[in-house]
Amino acid sequence: MTAGLGPLDGIRVVDLSRALAGPYASLMLADAGADVVKVERPGAGDDTRGWGPPFVGPDDDPESAYFLSVNRSKRSVVLDLKDADDLAALRRLIADADVLVENFRPGVMDRLGLGQDALEELNERLVVLSI
Repeated sequence: MTAGLGPLDGIRVVDLSRALAGPYASLMLADAGADVVKVERPGAGDDTRGWGPPFVGPDDDPESAYFLSVNRSKRSVVLDLKDADDLAALRRLIADADVLVENFRPGVMDRLGLGQDALEELNERLVVLSI
């Protein structure tokens, strides 16, 4: 199933997660039709792009099969969360989202200025999944 063709059509998800549980949770939302926007770091992107073998794609730019399997049906945006303009862009994404998925270490969201109170102020209807 692709975005817009399922029971979660019209739902926007911001995915700040990496590794297994978060990307898998947002994958299930994407498979149900949600519009999932995965936020990746500049340069290397998500660490799991390099987890392999197996890798697929051209020899000069391979991606791990693992990354592709848990990030299918998602759109991707590159944001440097240490950059004020990029952090402002993330805040705009969150303000328009229905769901936020994150699996940072405890305290990281607070340090980014995106703790529970800040998120509620940005978007009072936001559902937050912290793994």
